[in-house]
Order: sequence, then structure tokens, then C-alpha cells
Amino acid sequence: MSQSSIIHLEGVTKQFSRNASPAVDAVTLTLQQGDLLGLLGPSGCGKTTLLRLVAGFERRLSGTIEIAEKRVAGSGNWVPPERRDVGMVFQDYALFPHLSVAKNVAFGLRDTSKKFSNELRKRVKEALALVRLEGLEDRYPHELSGGQQQRVSLARALAPRPSLILLDEPLSNLDVQVRLRLRQELRDILKAAVTSAIFVTHDQEEALSISDYVAVMWKGQIEQFGTPEEIYTEPASRFVAEFVTQANFLPARRSGEVWETEVGDFHLNHGAANSDEAELMIRQEDLLLIPDDNASVVIRDCQFLG
Repeated sequence: MSQSSIIHLEGVTKQFSRNASPAVDAVTLTLQQGDLLGLLGPSGCGKTTLLRLVAGFERRLSGTIEIAEKRVAGSGNWVPPERRDVGMVFQDYALFPHLSVAKNVAFGLRDTSKKFSNELRKRVKEALALVRLEGLEDRYPHELSGGQQQRVSLARALAPRPSLILLDEPLSNLDVQVRLRLRQELRDILKAAVTSAIFVTHDQEEALSISDYVAVMWKGQIEQFGTPEEIYTEPASRFVAEFVTQANFLPARRSGEVWETEVGDFHLNHGAANSDEAELMIRQEDLLLIPDDNASVVIRDCQFLG
């Protein structure tokens, strides 16, 4: 394990009942300090459970969890959530409606039971500046838009300056246009804070655009771990290829140095070396359509998507 890793999971398993399949099944991964990891997968794949295991909201059945090179679960160790040096951003924001923006942000700081000190005010001001909410300190959650509420939730998680930020579908409750704008802002904020983060999402574009690394999950396991470019261009399985973005699969047969398909021949330098039959994955952007009056292919429908 690298000395600069912020989190390391080794064989982490979680099973909610004895007869059920594991919600998280022997997951092993390492994330380096300063990187952003997206846990991507369909509903029920185990991504939120894995996040809750890291946070300490769930206890693992087996395996070990280390945060900032400190073991927080496994081998006889158990560190409660409040002592894991982790900030949490919930899907529903979880703001206190009776507290102002400033007091919501200050809630995670240790001396919130005391009168606002100069240091506390400074930390709150820094966190709000980081999420671009200066001037809204005295407002209450109901006076804010959904996007602003999400930023307050993020500021509250950042204020204690934790080693790791965990975000559970942070943009899912927002309108499409707000979500598109905030996903880039979210990455910028986390990078400006010089913090590491793990966020859960089922939105493929969101994962690819925000993350330094993506872990695609399916049936409690990690199907593939890699950069967004690797996940997209070199999927490790058909599930990854189909889930991350739409893909076309063509039956192919080897003929010398080419693979023959019903739409043409392809020269490939790698893959399926031990077989004369395979399926080739082709992304839509790899196709160039040229009109041919003599072609046997018929375009049946065309949809305008802007």
C-alpha cells in the first residue's frame, strides 16, 4: 500500500442477513491522497453500503478499512464515525431548519457549544467562501435554493478540515440544469480544499466528469477500477461497457488479420487472441455514416436531441 494513500479497503464484506447475498462482497481498493473517487453503479449494487462502511455507519462482516493509514475497522479495531476524521454530505442535505447557514456550517466544529469565537467565525467564513456562499451567513435553509442548500451541506463537511469527504448522491435532488452546473463546481471546490473524496452516483456522466478514478460496482463487487478514460475506452466487462454509456456489440469472426462483421471489417491489434469468434464493441462516436443508394441498410428512425 502506498504511503500517501488516504483510504485502503482490503476484502471488505457486508451481509445484512445470514441467508442474503453480500451487499458488499470482498471489496479491495486504494485511493491516494487528493484524489476523487466515484462509486458508480445501478441501484442495489452496494455502492451506498460501501460508503456507509467507510463512514462507520455500518459494521463490516470481514475485511479491514484504513483511513489516512489508520485502521478504523478490522483486526479487532473499531473507530466510531465521529472519530474517523471524515466529513459526510447526505443526499437530502440534512440541514437543521432552525439554524442559520453559519450555525449549520459551525455545527461540525468542536467548540460549537460555546459562544462563537473568532477562530470559529474564521473557519465558517473560509468554508462558505470555498463554496461561494459569502453574504448568506444569516439566512435559514428554507430561504435557500436546492443548489445553495447542497453547498451549505458541503461547507459543513469541509469546515472541520477532515482527511476524507464522503458524498452520497450529492446532486441527485437537483434540477438537471443546476446539476450540470454544480458537478463542475463540486470538483473545483473539492480540489480547492485540497481534500480527498468518495462520492456515490448512478449518473454515468457525473462520475466521469467529476472523478479522478471510477469504481464501477455490480452485485456488491467492483467490476472495474480505473480513470474515467480507462473505464470508457477499455471496459473490463460487457456490463461496464453497457452501463457506463451506450455501446453497440457486433458478432465478429476472425479472418486472417481482420475481424469480419455485418457492417464491415476491423483491424484489431489485441483482444480475443485465442478465439476465432468474438463480439466487438463500437461506440456511436466511432461510426461515420455515408449515404449509399445501393446499401442494404435502412435508417428507420431519427431522433433530435439538441
